[in-house]
Amino acid sequence: MDIHIKACGQEQAHTLLSIGKETFYDTFAAQNTEKNMNDYLAQAYTIERMEAELAEDDSFFYCMFVDGVLAGYLKVNIGDSQSEPMGEEALEVERIYIRKAFHRQGLGRRLLTYALDLAGRWDKSEVWLGVWEKNEPALVFYERLGFRRIGEHSFYMGEDEQTDYLMAKTLKEET
Repeated sequence: MDIHIKACGQEQAHTLLSIGKETFYDTFAAQNTEKNMNDYLAQAYTIERMEAELAEDDSFFYCMFVDGVLAGYLKVNIGDSQSEPMGEEALEVERIYIRKAFHRQGLGRRLLTYALDLAGRWDKSEVWLGVWEKNEPALVFYERLGFRRIGEHSFYMGEDEQTDYLMAKTLKEET
């Protein structure tokens, strides 16, 4: 299996949008109403929004290719682009999206490791992310990799208010 991770930009906007919709739906549709899912996808996954995210100075997208096929992507944020005010020493992993056909191959772990490496190169002391409280496999995955729960925030799936747990991993102690 030949795996490559590389930065992606505006030229991949439509592809990233498609993968985002596909993976979000595959992951969460069974636990949400069709109306809430469709409302959320229509609001959150537009080409205008994707292009704006790709244009953010402190947001970075990385595409993962397996044997030449785009298998998923990673989105990380620093500075003011983080979805919560975690400070300059933090890096947010906003998305790790792996297409269903590529599940159970260790690719999510590879993208997370890539994010942790970026944080180290960028001299960040902490990596954090949000996980839906009902996404038990993800919660277990992140806990196994050293993340701990540090808080929570609300997330709206259509009209349904849901809770995301905020989880963080300390990379180095601040001096």
